Amino acid sequence: MFTQAELDYLTAQPLGRLATVAPDGQVQNNPTNFFVDGGTIVIGGHALGASKKFRNVQRGSTVSFVVDDLATVDPWVPRGVEVRGTAVALTDQEPPLPYFSREVIRITPARIISWGLDGPRSSRAV
Repeated sequence: MFTQAELDYLTAQPLGRLATVAPDGQVQNNPTNFFVDGGTIVIGGHALGASKKFRNVQRGSTVSFVVDDLATVDPWVPRGVEVRGTAVALTDQEPPLPYFSREVIRITPARIISWGLDGPRSSRAV
């Protein structure tokens, strides 16, 4: 599960990056919006079902999702959360926002790595 510091950080951020792998082994990494829903990450979009990331997840791709930024540049203070886990591509779902399509990607964390949120870097299996 996410720590409270990770949840606070994730809910305050507008964008993350989702990395998936195509059947031919090519990695794809795209910026995307996201929502935290309990212990999972939900990704939606305007035409998510037509996207390569959605198709990659449908075909069983592993995923890594990263949200990061700089708290300050002087001093240099990076912070972020990486979620590695399993993903499912779901159709006919209630859209997270009214103007999104009915497809979503739901990521269930297997490992969460965070840094710069509330002390030293942490990495743990969940």
